[in-house]
Amino acid sequence: MHEDAQRRVRRSPLLSITPIVLLAVLTLVLLWEIVRANVTGEAARQWPWRLQLMDMNPLGSLLAVAVAGVLARAQYARTVRPALGWRSTWVRGELEPDERAWRVGVLNGGQHHAVVERVDYQCVPRGGEPGPWTDHAGLIAELAAARFVFGKDYRMGTFSPGFPLSGSTGHSTVEAGVFAQRFVDEIDVLLMRVRVTDAVGDSHERSMDLMRGARVEREGFPD
Repeated sequence: MHEDAQRRVRRSPLLSITPIVLLAVLTLVLLWEIVRANVTGEAARQWPWRLQLMDMNPLGSLLAVAVAGVLARAQYARTVRPALGWRSTWVRGELEPDERAWRVGVLNGGQHHAVVERVDYQCVPRGGEPGPWTDHAGLIAELAAARFVFGKDYRMGTFSPGFPLSGSTGHSTVEAGVFAQRFVDEIDVLLMRVRVTDAVGDSHERSMDLMRGARVEREGFPD
């Protein structure tokens, strides 16, 4: 079974690495000044011990600011982290009049918006092997080769780079796809791998099986 937990795949270099580097440099300067302050006698007037990088008072203030900045960034990153998910159900009349179809919508359950970086798909036919990861156009071509007709057997939404997934306490969804009964019967797994960028520039990714639960929930949906 595929791993569908959301994970962070990249941190923003500017907003995460820079504060940590600054904190490390200031810590090294502090250690140098502590060691230099404990050198006494004739050695204190010789090189390199007479090299003073920074006075201890402003150094302590800068170090405190750097620590606060790193902690604040970490806390803010947790606050704006998206919560990627999906919601699915059987509906009627989405593809053909009076015919039931499996509708799936993706959502961002976090409190802040996220922006789509890329979306990839992987299809596993019934009793077959997983195909390669591909983009939306590649998936459409793969399904066409398997004799699935777009608009009749299924409908897939397009998520181009830059598409916003707004944070929502109501968990409203954006349509990912609608699939006819034949599609659900012949496709075991249809993975949709979504990568987004949050408000601090970190990238998060989640793989979602759009077919999960379709055959189970169909039993309770009237014909």
